[in-house]
Amino acid sequence: MVGIIISIIIGAIAGYIASLIMKTSSSLLINIILGIAGGAVGSIVFGLLGFGVSNIIGQIISGVVGACILIAVVKLITKK
Repeated sequence: MVGIIISIIIGAIAGYIASLIMKTSSSLLINIILGIAGGAVGSIVFGLLGFGVSNIIGQIISGVVGACILIAVVKLITKK
């Protein structure tokens, strides 16, 4: 249960930072979803590059990178 709560908090932080970097205005729920999904995407990307994520800072960085990728893809699809 604690792991799920920590994942949500890390996802919210990563999503918020990504929304600032990509200059989008998103709700807290969207930031959490983007951060959690971004963590999965970032983990895959980092894994392909040969990097491992082992601590909270690494998870946040991975989530931010992945969420930025997701935001960029959504912007390309919706042309915003």
